[in-house]
Amino acid sequence: MPCVIENYDVCVVGAGHAGCEAALAAARLGLDTIVFTVSVESIALMPCNPNIGGSSKGHLVREVDALGGQMGINIDKTFIQSKMLNVSKGPAVHSLRAQADKAEYSRNMRMTLENTEHLTLRQAEVTELIIEDGVIKGVKTFSGAIYNCRAVVLCTGTYLKARCLYGDVVNHTGPNGLQSANELSQSLIDNGVEIFRFKTGTPARIDKRSIDFSKMQEQKGDESVVPFSFTTNPQDVQIDQVSCWLTYTTKETHEIIKENLDRSPLYSGMIEGTGPRYCPSIEDKVVKFADKERHQVFIEPEGLYTNEMYVGGMSSSLPEDVQYNMYHSVPGLEHAKIVRNAYAIEYDCINPRQLYPTLEFKNIKGLFSGGQFNGSSGYEEAAAQGLVAGINAAMSILGNEPLILDRSESYIGVLIDDLVTKENHEPYRMMTSRAEYRLLLRQDNADLRLTKKGYHIGLIGQDRYDWVVEKERLIAEEVERIEHVNIGANAKVQKLLEDHHSTPLKTGTTLAELIRRPELCYDDLAEIDENRPKLAGDVIEQVNIHIKYDGYIKRQMKQVREFKKLENKKLPQNFDYSGINSLRIEAKQKLNLYQPVNVGQASRISGVSPADISVLLVYMEQRNRQKFDSQ
Repeated sequence: MPCVIENYDVCVVGAGHAGCEAALAAARLGLDTIVFTVSVESIALMPCNPNIGGSSKGHLVREVDALGGQMGINIDKTFIQSKMLNVSKGPAVHSLRAQADKAEYSRNMRMTLENTEHLTLRQAEVTELIIEDGVIKGVKTFSGAIYNCRAVVLCTGTYLKARCLYGDVVNHTGPNGLQSANELSQSLIDNGVEIFRFKTGTPARIDKRSIDFSKMQEQKGDESVVPFSFTTNPQDVQIDQVSCWLTYTTKETHEIIKENLDRSPLYSGMIEGTGPRYCPSIEDKVVKFADKERHQVFIEPEGLYTNEMYVGGMSSSLPEDVQYNMYHSVPGLEHAKIVRNAYAIEYDCINPRQLYPTLEFKNIKGLFSGGQFNGSSGYEEAAAQGLVAGINAAMSILGNEPLILDRSESYIGVLIDDLVTKENHEPYRMMTSRAEYRLLLRQDNADLRLTKKGYHIGLIGQDRYDWVVEKERLIAEEVERIEHVNIGANAKVQKLLEDHHSTPLKTGTTLAELIRRPELCYDDLAEIDENRPKLAGDVIEQVNIHIKYDGYIKRQMKQVREFKKLENKKLPQNFDYSGINSLRIEAKQKLNLYQPVNVGQASRISGVSPADISVLLVYMEQRNRQKFDSQ
């Protein structure tokens, strides 16, 4: 007979990157929280690439940190190489990326969970949701044990009905051969949740001793490492780093793949799920980019205490014998020994249009979800959603306002808005191009954008909040000062400009105008700035960016003000749009399906035109006027 084991405020299902952030957020907000995992050895597991961050993903990690999350702190403790990407471009696309020691990353996150008050770890498979009258009441495990709770956060990753495939080999397991979760999907379906079947994949791991690095290009980390977390002392991350290596596929590689496409489950029809467009397998690359003579292959270490090396750029589901031939055709891998085969993995996830922007299910009160279960891909996307879901699960219990980040505030806002508003038929991946206001949403100012929100939620301490307030003041004062510091065309100034290959002055100007020159920056002008105050490096960085990109920033801020007008026009929930006669039929159907929370979200739904939005605005104005008159 099923029995109630314990009562909790929040149950988190899954302890991957989403589950860890969700559980920590809820527990740190004082709620009794339990996190379930099929294996305590898989906490914060990195089953695919051994890195955190990257283009746009680094932004997400910084934002998670600014709100009070753990991922940035954890990677700062466990990285083995760090690089700032896109430094030759503008600051909007600068993004931090760090190679992780996989085992240490997982071990440190587990230790954090184990030592967090109000948080319990439990190795058990959750098989059923207990729902009464559309409200979550608890969960049931495989053993029949029942855990009552007031909110549930589903962070099941790639474990639901998972199966791993290569060639004609099918293993009904989760990633890395771990136990899959085969029961929970049916419980979701029974409660009206729409399920998708998605697919992702990973390359082989090879023995470092069998690699000829002399045929590859060494990829070193940055000389000066920038930490992910705003709380990490930069001096603490200046470590000896491990190298990665770059090589390329060859014509022979492509021929081997083409000759064996019929043996790939991706092309034979064995794989049912939809794969990620922006992280394709090597089979996909060869077929879809037939004009390319070669593709990049990055050889990346999995940690300091293992010889396993990750073959980045060559994920595959080809048979084992083909994998050997394929990898051996790559320069430097002629004698490579495979430690773990490449494989594709299929799993159940949900259609995220069933969620509010809070990541709560529309039809089940108290049920939240985050991560790959929501149809996204990537550790960073998962952590961001898990944090928001965990916060909002806690807010719903505490009776506080939920955290909803919009597209003008954060990459997290873009990510969630895209998931719950757009039709996603493949695993969603964050990219800088998805953010309309990316000049404002830089990774360097994530603390200035979000730390106050984290403080008001309760995840950021007073000292950290006070520093952000002080930082804002210092930046504003210095920008104002520099705009009014006049510089004459004297010999000292002309010499400095000559040394920096900058055009000499013909008349006086301001420090700000000099900083706006592409070849100059704030620090370059120190010797001609007599009253320059002593400022921290992160303050100087913000001052330089504010001045150099002042015109562009003001233009985007104007665009944001227009955007906010529609975001602030709230729409009623569970509303029947069929009664608005002037709306097109498709718009009525889509609005009824998505139930947008505001006019801005409605405008981004595929199938809702600008004309439909105009009709909606007129209707809502009339409705509000009638409501006012009746009062």
